[in-house]
Amino acid sequence: MTTPLAPRPSQPIQTRLREKIRTGLNDAELLRTARNLSLSLHLRCGPQGCRISVTEGRLALDTMTVTDQPEITITAAQAEWERLIQSPPPPLYNSFTALQIANPAFQVDGDPLLIAQARALLECMFERIIEVPLRPAKPVIRDPALITGHYSDLRLGSTYCRVYHEVAGSGAVPVLFLHTAGADGRQYFDQLSDTELGAAWRLHAPDMPFHGRSMPVEGWDWGEYCLTAGIYRDWVCAFLEQVVGGPAILVGGSMGAAIALVMAAERPDLTLGVVALEPPFRSRGRQNPFQMHPAVHGGLHNAAFVRGLMAPTSPLDHRRRAGWIYSQGAPGIYPGDLAFYSEEFDGAETGPAIDSNRCPVALLSGEYDYSATPADGARLASHIPGALHLVMAGLGHFPATEDPDTFRPHLLRGLQHVCEHMILR
Repeated sequence: MTTPLAPRPSQPIQTRLREKIRTGLNDAELLRTARNLSLSLHLRCGPQGCRISVTEGRLALDTMTVTDQPEITITAAQAEWERLIQSPPPPLYNSFTALQIANPAFQVDGDPLLIAQARALLECMFERIIEVPLRPAKPVIRDPALITGHYSDLRLGSTYCRVYHEVAGSGAVPVLFLHTAGADGRQYFDQLSDTELGAAWRLHAPDMPFHGRSMPVEGWDWGEYCLTAGIYRDWVCAFLEQVVGGPAILVGGSMGAAIALVMAAERPDLTLGVVALEPPFRSRGRQNPFQMHPAVHGGLHNAAFVRGLMAPTSPLDHRRRAGWIYSQGAPGIYPGDLAFYSEEFDGAETGPAIDSNRCPVALLSGEYDYSATPADGARLASHIPGALHLVMAGLGHFPATEDPDTFRPHLLRGLQHVCEHMILR
């Protein structure tokens, strides 16, 4: 009779971290984000931890001695690092930026400018540490040929802007997709190309003025850009009246969710209902001085900043595409949008002003979103009697882009709620 082998003790967390980092040192994206960088990094999880050096884009592990002073140090108890490498990790353990901004169990020390310059590298490195297996999702039939692009000249009083928008679908009820801060309508490519969605609804996805393929407003002095609820609301109204031709269901993400709720409160005559994706309650502190800084590459920084809001369970290729849209935003537009989303919008004021009997509301919160958390969504729902609140397991702040197949049934549930309760007009 064979005596069973005793289970091998698990390797120390330092060893497992080191192995994950060593495996990812030659990752093509990691090497690209390290280009022209020189810094030393210490992941402190015990007496020694892991020490990484970056010299003109070349990465090396354990080349520093214990007496060397690292320029960036990330410190947490060993139990917290253990949670980080769980598969999948819990919320707030899903990215470098989540650890830095939202997770009090981790301490990030170093020159803020250097951290901003290295954010793309750090985010990419932690993505490799946190990698989890892909989960299966029900396949969706999509046909990009269903999407057509148009330019329309929008007028708002004496202000004029040539706005790009995409349209798909043959359904009787229009749905207007509103993109997140600093992004554009490409975020909804997978929804517009969805054959079943197109058969049920008429789908619109604009690039709002200053975003994507839409130009700035005519006569802009190219000074500071700052979005307000009033400006944003009026542009949405102009698009509905002049392009869509009347009221629509508004499906908005993040900043788009916030303005959709403002529309429900202030312009229910143009709002058939709202499906708010990652709706904030009060999302203070999202502005960052390095989102537009002469010493920081805005495209690299902002793409990494938003990658940190995504779920580690979302397919990496989709997360990269979601960040790619942010890498192409014009300077100052992302922080200018956050003036509305992060500083002005207040769910405690907007929520009670919504009559959900006239304008039904569905709130969809991603499990991994630390900007507009599931708790924020529940709190917002408590201010809107009759609102549906769903928590989307395994999704982050950009569900429509980062994992469209997993997101799809949640979107359908939100649209179903609106359609069951909306008043056609």
